[in-house]
Amino acid sequence: MTAIRKIGVVGCGTMGAGITQTILQAGYEVVVIEADDDRLRRGLMTIVTALSKLVEKGALTDADKDAAQQRLRGAMELAAVANCDLVIEAIVEDLRAKQELFRELDGLCRPETIFASNTSSLSITQMAGVVAPSRQARFVGLHFFNPVPRMALVEVVRSFLTEAAVVNQVTAFVQAIGKTPVQAGDKTGFIVNRLLVPYSLDAIRALEEGVGSIADIDQAMKLGAGHPMGPLMLNDLVGLDVLLNVANAMYDAFRERRFAPPPLLMRMVAAGWLGRKTGRGFYDYSDPKQPKPMVLV
Repeated sequence: MTAIRKIGVVGCGTMGAGITQTILQAGYEVVVIEADDDRLRRGLMTIVTALSKLVEKGALTDADKDAAQQRLRGAMELAAVANCDLVIEAIVEDLRAKQELFRELDGLCRPETIFASNTSSLSITQMAGVVAPSRQARFVGLHFFNPVPRMALVEVVRSFLTEAAVVNQVTAFVQAIGKTPVQAGDKTGFIVNRLLVPYSLDAIRALEEGVGSIADIDQAMKLGAGHPMGPLMLNDLVGLDVLLNVANAMYDAFRERRFAPPPLLMRMVAAGWLGRKTGRGFYDYSDPKQPKPMVLV
């Protein structure tokens, strides 16, 4: 089995940039792909800025930062990942878009290249179904968590098509980049979101129903359940659009009320209040050090 040395990451948004940074810091060569020059430039700047901040904090040396940047290549053509040993998809959470991407990658990459999706909820089997049968055994999910450089966990998701040896190889890779892997079956939501999404949605329903205010709901779960962050602030960190997409995918799969997006969540996403990344969600992040609860209901 070919060793994993060179990695391709398709998508250089929040997740793709974080994945790329993490892999670079572990000493691997990375080719990152974006659809246009502006997105690529912004993504690469995010990575370089994050590395520079680590140098300022003393967590990384200048030499290590420079070496990491030397191992980084950005491109807009998918053909740039043709010789990679592992290609990780980190694009929009849309099954058709991911399937189309993997169809194209299947015609470009070497037969031994492993394909992985960073999906948080979509079916690995359905994605693997669009590539050649010989590639389906080398198709996995690698679900990283945001913010990737700080979050320790990666869910390694296997479908019934995935070879055990491939699961073992990518699990070892996850450990090599300093993360803790857990193996999950190809069930919608995997482990974390299967448990977390109903909790996140119930917090929004509790707010809608007047059970408590934003501040009180979050404070109650922090102090009463020992959580480091309340559920509504966590939703802002994840991104309310991301939460809505995952909830819709899980509701489509299970048709259970606990996965149904609350009306308030849908209204906030429609308004463009997506959480930290837009400066407004359940909290106002005009001062990121002191977020203030919004008046929503």
